[in-house]
Amino acid sequence: MIRLFAALLVAGSAQAADLAFVTSQNADMLSVVDLVSGEVIASASVPGAPAPVAYDAAHGRAYVIAAKTGRLSVVDQAGRELHGLDLPEGAFGVAAAPDGGVFITEWYQGRLIRLDAGLRQIWSVPTGRAPAGVATADGLVAVADRDDDRVSIYDAASGARLHSVAVGQHPYSVTFHDGRVWTADVQSDTVSVIDPVAGRLLGQVPTGSHPYGVAFAGGRGFVTDQYAGTVTVFDPATLAATGTLETGDYPEGIAPLPDGSGVVVAHWDSNTLVWIDAASLTITRQIELPDGPRAFGSFTGRTR
Repeated sequence: MIRLFAALLVAGSAQAADLAFVTSQNADMLSVVDLVSGEVIASASVPGAPAPVAYDAAHGRAYVIAAKTGRLSVVDQAGRELHGLDLPEGAFGVAAAPDGGVFITEWYQGRLIRLDAGLRQIWSVPTGRAPAGVATADGLVAVADRDDDRVSIYDAASGARLHSVAVGQHPYSVTFHDGRVWTADVQSDTVSVIDPVAGRLLGQVPTGSHPYGVAFAGGRGFVTDQYAGTVTVFDPATLAATGTLETGDYPEGIAPLPDGSGVVVAHWDSNTLVWIDAASLTITRQIELPDGPRAFGSFTGRTR
């Protein structure tokens, strides 16, 4: 059960707002951040080491998984729990479905499940070994099968597996962008690029040590390099790395700003959330967060 710690959302919160839902695994906390002002507008206690998170801005809710217990919590924009479901301990990756509901990977059981908005199971299908990140777009779902060094593509409606594509070593996060799937390959220091319709590897981007997450803004790609404490910048068209930014200790979760101007990065060791401008490639803001912010998943969005 999530316990509301503080909620400072004003009466005008029903209007458009650019928000981030950042999980702090070590502190058992969820922070709701106004991405325009940089203020933490709500906080909630989430027992069980919350790490994976997905914000469904269209439906005004976020999905949070407690890594130690597997409990899935659905929270509103003030961090209040709306629904909850006890899943197996290995529940890990989470992605909001466009029509409501959620996709979840189960690490130990090797499964991908789809739940509806009421958290009722629609289908459950086998994956490769140790499925980690999950993402969805254009009627497809992509899953990073970490221990098989592959990414699997599924039909979102039926759960039918369409393709399984070999990538780098230990793919972890996955992201859809511009009709392609991008995955961070932790052990090979690459980002792999996949055509999800053809089921074909298109190429790879070199990164810093232990890439974790991938996001896009301003025509550029950004990758968090855990061990290097950097963000690698690359050209999505040529797949060439074009720069490196030092952002803090152990950068992990990364997501685009809803206005497309840049990205935000959560740093597990620095306990910070950092804003990067996509045009100037400079850090424009940094705030402190509770211990161990990870935000594994698509954690930003614009509420209307």
